[in-house]
Amino acid sequence: MNLPPSLAAPLLLVASNVFMTIAWYGHLKHMNSKPWWAAALLSWGIALFEYLLQVPANRLGYTVYSLAQLKIMQEVITLAVFMPFAMFYMNQPFKLDYLWAGLCLVGAVYFMFRA
Repeated sequence: MNLPPSLAAPLLLVASNVFMTIAWYGHLKHMNSKPWWAAALLSWGIALFEYLLQVPANRLGYTVYSLAQLKIMQEVITLAVFMPFAMFYMNQPFKLDYLWAGLCLVGAVYFMFRA
């Protein structure tokens, strides 16, 4: 299956953000009794998979998107992955601030992607 870069890049960024979110925050749930360096080593191992997806995503994406568009896309995807992770995996309550932050990013997307 050969996806166009305009679709492959965002999909790879979503996948990389899943790994990134787990690497950055997953240890807070499961490794509180372990030393920080053990959590760091585990996080680095997980982050390797993030980079194996993120680097090709940005290289592909840069063929069809500007650098600023890629960055805003990354931020929107990060929040879209983080919110369900925080609520369902980390058992954090939903906050309206998530909605307001998302709406601010919608504005950022508008300004980066307008003609």
